[in-house]
Amino acid sequence: MSGEQKIRAYLFYLCVSIFLIGLPFILSFALSYKFDTRTFKFRKTGLMAIKTQPSGANVYFGSKLLNEKTPTTITELLPGEYSLRLELKKYYPWGSQVNVEAGKVTQLEKIILFPVRTNIKQLNKERISSFWVNTEKSKIYYFDQESLAIYRSDLEGDNFEEIGNLPEMSSLPKKWKISPDRELFVCFNPHQVAVVPLGSPSRMPSAGPPFVLNFSNRKISDIFWHSDNYHLILITERTVEVLEARPDAAPVILANINKRNITCFYSVEKDTLYFLDSQMAEDRRFYDNVYKLELSAKPF
Repeated sequence: MSGEQKIRAYLFYLCVSIFLIGLPFILSFALSYKFDTRTFKFRKTGLMAIKTQPSGANVYFGSKLLNEKTPTTITELLPGEYSLRLELKKYYPWGSQVNVEAGKVTQLEKIILFPVRTNIKQLNKERISSFWVNTEKSKIYYFDQESLAIYRSDLEGDNFEEIGNLPEMSSLPKKWKISPDRELFVCFNPHQVAVVPLGSPSRMPSAGPPFVLNFSNRKISDIFWHSDNYHLILITERTVEVLEARPDAAPVILANINKRNITCFYSVEKDTLYFLDSQMAEDRRFYDNVYKLELSAKPF
């Protein structure tokens, strides 16, 4: 065999040897396996899919800053727990320990990076004690317990105006509701209901002055507006009643209830009250049931 043939044979066997040695690594890569230097074994890898809102965050994988920004996918990860941190200028960072499983995709696609706000805007222009928001009408209502004034503005605090004054009550109201037409305000404490027409002092509606209804012999737990903007559905500790929104209105008892502090829901669209009550069954035992009370026809 000539020298040239020996060289060719040597190169051939060298290539075959390299191929055979590298074949397990090539196949493991193709089949998503990776050589674990800790166990000296090939192990199936997983991957991590990262998506943020907003996108473009820097990705710190362990202590290493990756070149890719979100959204991105980190592949060929051996099973285990990894430290992940996401950073975006003018946003609060996000960080967590993320577990990766063999042959699975760990999806991190609901990450919200919240902006760092240096300014907080005050919305009220007068002193207030409480407030509530009506997103449907894009309005905020405010109440000051010292002056008993009721204010209103839009969701940005603009067009702030006084729209009514609560009459004197024995104790502060614990809940309040606005009528569907946004013209009347009702609130209550355990034994009183106050009704206040809404509007700026210069253009108060013709519904009359505010007034208080007293219920000294029963305790009020909730109240709702009927869709006609005139009747109130009153929930006490023992009854479901309906009454007109006028001074000295006489309530009508629609249902007697056994369970105190009942759970209830009123649909203004259908004028239907849903409530939970406890009633006696044929076996003489009491069971909780959900009841439906329709008020679609005007009670009066």
